[in-house]
Amino acid sequence: MGNRGMEELIPLVNKLQDAFSSIGQSCHLDLPQIAVVGGQSAGKSSVLENFVGRDFLPRGSGIVTRRPLILQLIFSKTEYAEFLHCKSKKFTDFDEVRQEIEAETDRVTGTNKGISPVPINLRVYSPHVLNLTLIDLPGITKVPVGDQPPDIEYQIKDMILQFISRESSLILAVTPANMDLANSDALKLAKEVDPQGLRTIGVITKLDLMDEGTDARDILENKLLPLRRGYIGVVNRSQKDIEGKKDIRAALAAERKFFLSHPAYRHMADRMGTPHLQKTLNQQLTNHIRESLPALRSKLQSQLLSLEKEVEEYKNFRPDDPTRKTKALLQMVQQFGVDFEKRIEGSGDQVDTLELSGGARINRIFHERFPFELVKMEFDEKDLRREISYAIKNIHGVRTGLFTPDLAFEAIVKKQVVKLKEPCLKCVDLVIQELINTVRQCTSKLSSYPRLREETERIVTTYIREREGRTKDQILLLIDIEQSYINTNHEDFIGFANAQQRSTQLNKKRAIPNQGEILVIRRGWLTINNISLMKGGSKEYWFVLTAESLSWYKDEEEKEKKYMLPLDNLKIRDVEKGFMSNKHVFAIFNTEQRNVYKDLRQIELACDSQEDVDSWKASFLRAGVYPEKDQAENEDGVQENTFSMDPQLERQVETIRNLVDSYVAIINKSIRDLMPKTIMHLMINNTKAFIHHELLAYLYSSADQSSLMEESADQAQRRDDMLRMYHALKEALNIIGDISTSTVSTPVPPPVDDTWLQSTGSHSPTPQRRPMSSAHPPGRPPAVRGPTPGPPLIPVPVGAAASFTAPPIPSRPGPQSVFANNDPFSAPPQVPSRPARIPPGIPPGVPRRPPPSAPARPFF
Repeated sequence: MGNRGMEELIPLVNKLQDAFSSIGQSCHLDLPQIAVVGGQSAGKSSVLENFVGRDFLPRGSGIVTRRPLILQLIFSKTEYAEFLHCKSKKFTDFDEVRQEIEAETDRVTGTNKGISPVPINLRVYSPHVLNLTLIDLPGITKVPVGDQPPDIEYQIKDMILQFISRESSLILAVTPANMDLANSDALKLAKEVDPQGLRTIGVITKLDLMDEGTDARDILENKLLPLRRGYIGVVNRSQKDIEGKKDIRAALAAERKFFLSHPAYRHMADRMGTPHLQKTLNQQLTNHIRESLPALRSKLQSQLLSLEKEVEEYKNFRPDDPTRKTKALLQMVQQFGVDFEKRIEGSGDQVDTLELSGGARINRIFHERFPFELVKMEFDEKDLRREISYAIKNIHGVRTGLFTPDLAFEAIVKKQVVKLKEPCLKCVDLVIQELINTVRQCTSKLSSYPRLREETERIVTTYIREREGRTKDQILLLIDIEQSYINTNHEDFIGFANAQQRSTQLNKKRAIPNQGEILVIRRGWLTINNISLMKGGSKEYWFVLTAESLSWYKDEEEKEKKYMLPLDNLKIRDVEKGFMSNKHVFAIFNTEQRNVYKDLRQIELACDSQEDVDSWKASFLRAGVYPEKDQAENEDGVQENTFSMDPQLERQVETIRNLVDSYVAIINKSIRDLMPKTIMHLMINNTKAFIHHELLAYLYSSADQSSLMEESADQAQRRDDMLRMYHALKEALNIIGDISTSTVSTPVPPPVDDTWLQSTGSHSPTPQRRPMSSAHPPGRPPAVRGPTPGPPLIPVPVGAAASFTAPPIPSRPGPQSVFANNDPFSAPPQVPSRPARIPPGIPPGVPRRPPPSAPARPFF
């Protein structure tokens, strides 16, 4: 026998699960867990057992549930149970499940009433259940017995609160009918975690054990101590019924018979009993499912909208259609040309904010890397003076020259111009590498057609390599042109007269334009890497590089200057990156072996990337701070110290030195201007024109169109998966729509006056007992399982117990068929002509319980 209401929800949940499984996702309904809370022997386990529809929990008097039982119901095609502590064993007989629960409880708590907060985890797989979690908790008790600790009451309450505090748990507050409701610890705990009463349902058990002449009508009608969701009365099986193997079907029929035959409950029999409790809880599950549907629908609709555009392209897709292939080829080649031009020329669409690419990197090569390479070829002062002196002496031969020879000037200038070839060709190589990288980035959109992508990259790269040869030839031609004629009439050339006047500027820097102004070359953050460890090891400052000095400040506001370093006699050298550091470092030092900053012979400046280092080096070059020469060249320079010149030769060397310096500056300026123009004209612009006008023709001539437009297996799979996902999403949305229309939500009842729950239980409200008759019968026999102790309400004369009879049952309105329609389990039982239960007299030999010494408060 199962929970039929739950079984009706199973297909609904399965449809949702199947719909989400078809799109490769899981449907997170997170159904509520149901916990039963109540006093000891209140019937909690029986209520939970009836909800499941299976007889498998330990039952008995006293404290039976001594460990929390977490029962996970899992939908499955086969029915069995398994415990977490013995996963390898599957239980198909639920009597064995009960025995295992008892044995596992005794193993941890012992056999003398001990308790433990360690839960027992039981999973029941069945085709008749939903994926739910039910929790059977120990009963609330006041006085420790057996092996129970002195603070047993607080331990159990803490244990219960751990489980019922979760917002997604439904609380069944179980109270026996023969107990004062205002003393219900279950309702008090439920009020603490659910003050609004949205997830608390009152359950009244043991209605059949109330004293004769009393009933719980006011409670069940939610009049006495109202709850927002009201109370549901149930009649569980007695211990005698359990021992007699009375099954749940017969117990439900007896419960139905009790409510229909009792004069106080027959008018609300359709709202009482285990079937109604099942229906109420199942409606809560339905409400939860319906509340989850809007979020699920929104999630599916957003996914559907994101697929609409791509699916529109594939709805009428035919892979072998030649018209489609031609159209796709034209569109992709055109898009490739547009993307390439955007990356080179720059665009506001899809801006990369992480790194430089395309045209921005080429611009950096033109204006930072190439000038840096040019200055790296800058001649060393001692080497140059030695070469000039040798040239002058060799031109004069055996004679002693009286005048400065022009041929020496031309020889030195031509030698310096030849040195420009290496940085110029290196600049072309760097630009070619960036162009090839840009082509590869643009062809990533052709990944759906691997053959087309491969051919496009091959054709464009081959064309770039062809243009490389022409570009390099043109640049070498420019350098040869500079060598072919030395124009000493150039407007920027200082001439011989000025060169002689500048002879006093030995070991000085070249003149800087706008010397009267402070020319700021660069600003930015740098880290001084070699500050003493006592001051933190390294520190970041805001640096300002001008034509005369390097200053650093605390921050970019440039108010608190830390130091200003003149640029005289400074040079740059590379520093290896530290083992534990991820920064790139270069150093500035003084060529005269002086301290640069405080007691430091050099300051190490660190940047986050090598590109930043190169950019700062180029800025220092603009300020006249050059890189250090190799050690071998320095050694040659040391040998030159032994070389001596006469005063006349020294004046001639100085004059030619100034002339060479002036003319090489003119050539560098010209080359720096012509290099970007030559590369743009012969390589970049020609490549763009080739892609726009000739690439398509080369593709057609290189391979067959059908082979070029052959899809990759990954693309075909992606298209099929996308279409399948699209249809699965639509189907899932239809299922959610069907569920929304086929289920009904029960509105939350309005709030009630529950201030009584805030009281501490120091006094009892109006007694819940109602006499069934205004007459005062002479006496009352005790109930079968013992009445709740208390003073007798109605006096009984001696000898009246044997002749006691119940009053006749009033006739029930309505035909008998109404009962049959309301019983979902079996045929309606016949209503007897006397009450469902007549309390017998006390058997002989059983001692009568003594009355209490003090009168107790009224009870139910």
